[in-house]
Amino acid sequence: MSTLRTTFKFTVVLLLLAAAVLISITTGSIKVGLWELLQGLFSGTNEQVEVIRDLRLPRIIVSMLSGAALAVSGVLLQAVMRNPLADAGVIGIASGAGFVSLLLVTLFPAMFFWMPLFSCLGGALACFLVYSLSWRSGLQPMRLILVGVAINATFTGLGQSFNYRGSYAVTSVNQAISSIFTMKTWTDVEILGIYASIGLILSLLVGSWCNMLALQDKTAGNLGMRVTQARLLISVIAVLLASTATAVGGLIAFVGLLVPHIGRQIVGSDHWLLIPFSAISGALLILVADTLGRTILAPTEIPASILMTIIGGPFLIFMLRRSDRLHGA
Repeated sequence: MSTLRTTFKFTVVLLLLAAAVLISITTGSIKVGLWELLQGLFSGTNEQVEVIRDLRLPRIIVSMLSGAALAVSGVLLQAVMRNPLADAGVIGIASGAGFVSLLLVTLFPAMFFWMPLFSCLGGALACFLVYSLSWRSGLQPMRLILVGVAINATFTGLGQSFNYRGSYAVTSVNQAISSIFTMKTWTDVEILGIYASIGLILSLLVGSWCNMLALQDKTAGNLGMRVTQARLLISVIAVLLASTATAVGGLIAFVGLLVPHIGRQIVGSDHWLLIPFSAISGALLILVADTLGRTILAPTEIPASILMTIIGGPFLIFMLRRSDRLHGA
């Protein structure tokens, strides 16, 4: 019975995602019917469908991959830190990835297409700073979040300072790491698809480790788990997912906070189920946010990050208050 309920929940989310994709494809400045879209994709003779194929489809795929990567990154970070408030955007991994890629591409413009690698380096740096600065005889959940917020503010401020240099190259890079999915191409799909697929597959392979990390370190160690090595590897996967999503999709906060929490309410805390469910739900959330952002005030676009901040800010306050009650703070 439990398996049937879980299958039903996954099926519902997949159907919602499929419906969101169809609505997003057929809605916008160029509107086509589903049958006309299918005919145009196969025949290649409809100019409107060609525009949709070259501009709108890559945007949809990038938004879904970004959402899936950020959501699963949040699941992994929360497992490693044993903290439901952990998220790549909240604790500074995303802003660190954005700043370092911005800095290095500004210094070496010819290496623009290495932005995903630079983002991974920045995300790893931010993650290291959060761990090292919050460690005091162990990881305290609230201290870790507060240090993460400080790291996030620091990297965000450093990144924004580049806007005042008046450099065209810097402006271009800022547009590249912004959270508007406009003008994404099939090259972006290919880059993000490769990195995100690797990260998502690896995240599924460490699902059992994430479950064991819910235990006390001594208990997990007695069961034969190398806790420190497991935390390090899972953190690397989380940084890979969050950083590459930031490099291609832009800075979007709160996805890794909202989706895992909702996923636990629906499918439970077993990471074998939570990780794939979060990937699907994250893809759905960002696709809906991007579709709403480009349609509700058309032709003006609202970045998906703004919509996520509007939703995620109050949600973070709720989670902090709930954490205070749980930890007696």
